[in-house]
Amino acid sequence: MANWSDPRMTTQSDVMGARGIAVDAGLRSYMLSVYNYMTSAVLLTAVVAFLFAQTSWFQMVIDSPLRLVVMFAPLAIVLAFNFGINSMSTNMAQALYWVYAFLVGLSLSTIFYVYNIGSIATTFMATSAAFAGLSLYGYTTKRDLGPWGTFLIMGLFGLFFAMLINMFFPLPGARLVIDVIGVLIFAGLTAYDTQKIKSIYFAVRGTDMMGKSAILGALRLYLDFINMFLFLLRFMGGRR
Repeated sequence: MANWSDPRMTTQSDVMGARGIAVDAGLRSYMLSVYNYMTSAVLLTAVVAFLFAQTSWFQMVIDSPLRLVVMFAPLAIVLAFNFGINSMSTNMAQALYWVYAFLVGLSLSTIFYVYNIGSIATTFMATSAAFAGLSLYGYTTKRDLGPWGTFLIMGLFGLFFAMLINMFFPLPGARLVIDVIGVLIFAGLTAYDTQKIKSIYFAVRGTDMMGKSAILGALRLYLDFINMFLFLLRFMGGRR
């Protein structure tokens, strides 16, 4: 008679269960790393923006060609990530990531001269709550959000051109419509990117790309958060 309590007897379901537990633990660790990077970068940006706005250097940078460096340097770093991530080390990717968050903080310091600090704080908290819910949905849903990707990217390009046109040919009410659409697009991207980051884990698991892919994933979520915050601030924020 078989001794079912014998620890030496291992069934196939036991092995599969153990593998599932290992995968789940690895995925949780990976996603926790992504969220830690993303949250730390958002806090770094917020602190840098607030502190820089209080210094005498702020006006000097705004009134000098240095403002162009502050504006376009983050774009250069994003391009470096997209085209050079395979050749750079994990330490280099980390360094570029923190420099990017710092530079974005410098560029966002202007919001403290446009909006009152109470509305900035309120919008930040609202964005944080919305981001948490949307990212949780993207992580837990069984629905494939892949089809959203093409639609959202097309919407992002459309949003960019609408903002460009409205800059030169402003129409009454167009800004509010653009802001609402911007919030919706980056809300959708938050859920979509979270699911995509989760799926990427299974492709890079056990490779030397795990560290760099976690940083790239954090960068995507960071951009979703910052843009959703800015669009919300444009119609929620109280001007000074």
